[in-house]
Amino acid sequence: MARLDRLRVYPVKGLDGIELEASDVLEGGTLAYDREFALFDEADEVLNGKRDDRVHDLATDFDPAIHTLTVETPGGETRAFDLEADRETAAAWFGEFFDEALSFERDPSLGYVDRREMGPSVISTATLRTVADWFDGMTVEGARRRLRANVEVAGVEPFWEDRFVGEDAPAFEIGDVRFEGVTPCGRCVVPQRDPDTGESIPEFRERFVRKREETFPDWADSDAFDHYYSAMIIARVPETNRGATLRAGDSIEIVAN
Repeated sequence: MARLDRLRVYPVKGLDGIELEASDVLEGGTLAYDREFALFDEADEVLNGKRDDRVHDLATDFDPAIHTLTVETPGGETRAFDLEADRETAAAWFGEFFDEALSFERDPSLGYVDRREMGPSVISTATLRTVADWFDGMTVEGARRRLRANVEVAGVEPFWEDRFVGEDAPAFEIGDVRFEGVTPCGRCVVPQRDPDTGESIPEFRERFVRKREETFPDWADSDAFDHYYSAMIIARVPETNRGATLRAGDSIEIVAN
């Protein structure tokens, strides 16, 4: 039976994610704590893994109860920052690490997701397992950290999520929360890098595209996909369901759109 197996959010855009047992859907349609904070440079451009691979040098954790971000550098230095009360100190430390002036910004109602008119990203555990099998030495957890989805679904087949995008696609409900697929998620440079070392897999994109095409589900709407360098989908939660809570273990049901 399909069920919500994991909820993962990324409190600071570009840095490590955390797992939650439950998360509220915000008024903007995203999950609480997901990309709630972001680092911006003086040109108002966000700092993330697409732009600077040094983000992989930092190991981070976040405690949502007290809004504390803990950071460990490759040299073993550990710092903790209160992102609710003192973002300036955190911004100064990150600015020194990345050698540029940075500011820490917060958006508690929507977060700094890339597609701000949409909502959570969705993938199945079987998809992660399949992608991991395409590359020597990659684990399911490694694939999970590379692809950075919010909602992970267990008890279904690989690329289960693909069925929810395209013309006449169904929706699905997690508990009482409705999810409507919007678009496949085209991937950037980040998934090819080891999330701990930043080291890239040679010809990652080429192999990914070839394998994705070979395993593309017959029941998916190929017209909804511009290319095969995609994995997971971006969904939308209707306004009537915002404010509801998702919980790991909730059952999932496919419903008509």
